[in-house]
Amino acid sequence: MYARSHAVAVVGVRGRVVSVEAHVGRGLPALHLTGLPGPAIQDARERVRPAVENSGLEWPLRRVTVNLSPADVRKEGSGFDLPVAVAVLAATGQIPAEPAARYAVAGELSLRGGLVPTPGILAVAAASAARGFDGVIVPEANAAEAALVDGIEVVPAPSLDRVVAFLRGTWRPVGGIPSAPPPVRGEADLSEVRGQYRARRALEIAAAGGHNLLMVGPPGAGKTMLARRLPTILPSMTPAEALEATLLHSVAGLLRPGEGLLTERPFRAPHHSVSPAGLLGGGSGAVRPGEISLADHGVLFLDEVNEFRRDALEGLRQPLEDGRMVVVRSSGATEFPARFTLVAAANPCPCGFSEDPRRACKCAPNRLLAYGQRLSGPLLDRIDLVLRIPRLSRAELMSSEAGEGSAAVRARVEEARDRQRRRLDGSSATSNGETGGAQARRLAGLTADAERALGAAVERHGLTGRGFDRLLKVARTLADLAGSERTRRDHVVEAVTFRSEPVGESVVA
Repeated sequence: MYARSHAVAVVGVRGRVVSVEAHVGRGLPALHLTGLPGPAIQDARERVRPAVENSGLEWPLRRVTVNLSPADVRKEGSGFDLPVAVAVLAATGQIPAEPAARYAVAGELSLRGGLVPTPGILAVAAASAARGFDGVIVPEANAAEAALVDGIEVVPAPSLDRVVAFLRGTWRPVGGIPSAPPPVRGEADLSEVRGQYRARRALEIAAAGGHNLLMVGPPGAGKTMLARRLPTILPSMTPAEALEATLLHSVAGLLRPGEGLLTERPFRAPHHSVSPAGLLGGGSGAVRPGEISLADHGVLFLDEVNEFRRDALEGLRQPLEDGRMVVVRSSGATEFPARFTLVAAANPCPCGFSEDPRRACKCAPNRLLAYGQRLSGPLLDRIDLVLRIPRLSRAELMSSEAGEGSAAVRARVEEARDRQRRRLDGSSATSNGETGGAQARRLAGLTADAERALGAAVERHGLTGRGFDRLLKVARTLADLAGSERTRRDHVVEAVTFRSEPVGESVVA
């Protein structure tokens, strides 16, 4: 007895259709899985039989062999439970084989036969639509994300017995796809920031051009508060950006049950003890997106950046340039998108008080040297804006005057981004921060005075080629914020102040 169903293996953020073949033959009762199943799929042998029996169906007391084809592709995840059960039930004649082969199925089974939320369903639905299946059967809790894919029927099922009834033609879901809960907007607003006018200006520039930012200041100066308000002034995500961000969160299993398209830009703030695989992506088993990919089209905030592992920080260099992370394993290379705005925060020294006029620094010279050397020159060369955050004065702390709100700043950011999109139309870049060096020079539109100021900055500060290009991009963003078609001298001068502002040898060796 033979039948098959169709599943989807999620490799990185893309789905690959897998044929689940079941053969029920002579031999001692057992379930054998072949075709490079991962540990979670191997565990399905202990989940599928109780789920079938608790659903009022019969498990064959014979030798059952299930092959996952193609056999040379590693399969991971618990979403293969339902395809295995459907293939075995079709092979034993308990459901018709023909409709079982026309639908892709995915979902983890509980021992009682219920379908529980399963990661990666959005990638499953996308691959199923591309393959031309009639529809995709998914757990009810994942229906909202599967429905984001056009051109395919989504069948939300609460349990295995309902899936069987659907394939038999005796049940159909009623009420359509459950609607996703409305997004909960954060309460953070830029108006809550007291003082720190130069820091607010740096945030606006970073948001307008997609520039990376390093803030250096003593504990309690407001670095974290500022970083958490950067997403509130970023422009709204385009539908394509929202779908890509949702796909990454779906693969990582971070979407809440019933949640659909992400509408808020991601903000990720990993702890400084994060491993390189946790930050960049990878893992010993299934390759998963790291924090840089979960921050795609959003903000990655590295607080106490000097405390992060050196190898993890150095791994940021290529993604900051390319907007993607490629994880290479013996089985092949997996690519994850990673277009994020980096915001890093650091104390001026290990104790944090090397430049505090009221508290003396107690750090030994060797500790200061080691602390500063944790940020390499090549990594710093990829940061566009360097900003010193001073301690708030008594007047600023006690002031009740509210600053400019996020909505007003976001409006200026949107206008600046619109100018960039029009200028960059036809290229892969959507903001000044994403442009290549040659493209940035071609589109800079420098006035004669601006060219002289730029040349003086190169001589005075010894800029590298990459540093020169990034200074040019920031100056172009300042021109966009000012509504200027040309990059003037004052734009270059302001960009230089953010590029060359001293941060102390205790941070930059």
